[in-house]
Amino acid sequence: MADRVMLHIDGRGVATLTLKRAEKHNAFDDDLIAELTAKLVALDRNERVRAVVLTGAGKSFSAGADLEWMRGMATASEQENQADALRLAKMLRALNFLSKPTIARVNGAAYGGGIGLVACCDIAIGVDTAKFSLSEVKLGLAPATIAPYVVCAIGGRQARRLFVNGEIFSGAEAERIGLLHHCVAAEALDETLERTLHFLLKGGPVAQRESKALALRMAGMTAGSAEKIDAGNAALIARLRVSPEGQEGIGAFLEKRKARWNG
Repeated sequence: MADRVMLHIDGRGVATLTLKRAEKHNAFDDDLIAELTAKLVALDRNERVRAVVLTGAGKSFSAGADLEWMRGMATASEQENQADALRLAKMLRALNFLSKPTIARVNGAAYGGGIGLVACCDIAIGVDTAKFSLSEVKLGLAPATIAPYVVCAIGGRQARRLFVNGEIFSGAEAERIGLLHHCVAAEALDETLERTLHFLLKGGPVAQRESKALALRMAGMTAGSAEKIDAGNAALIARLRVSPEGQEGIGAFLEKRKARWNG
């Protein structure tokens, strides 16, 4: 099976992780989740690495859940769905609490879990043509696994709006609410990334590690507390996936029809 995540480390110690499923809009499946988790853990231990950039191949950053993966989860038991959600939660924790500075290079659309990846990074730079959506409610689900990181990024008030309406919003709106730090034209994306790395690499790596941990603690977030929250959120998403509404929503999406509640 082809690698789902490409890793390149340059001479400065900048590691670039590229989600490599362009034909699937870099959507998650079990293999991508496992591979990205393993690479993040390895990078965290690599003393040569100074910063990590996360991006997507092709036109999209990440579309969230893969269609075939979702099809499998629709017929899985509640226990299997909970185990699946915990694997995704582990990947998000590995990114959020990575001891190196992280940058999301958002080259295109980010939906659902893709927004979770953006929210887990310390700095997020995106193109102005990118579209975003926390679309889980349209499937009869909730953005449970990514919720701690998205709420931390955009605040509770914006999260309440976007969690319940599932609307598609622009790169400019993503910047306004705090999901992106910089929203730029496509031709300025890499220039903005390089400028950000220029300043990052001037910082002491130990000081940056401690400063990142400090900011997370001040926001009330530690790896231990996140793991406890993840357990409850995984149980929630598992319960919703096997519920009548979740089954109808996922079924409607897979069958390309309107869900019953949508007229």
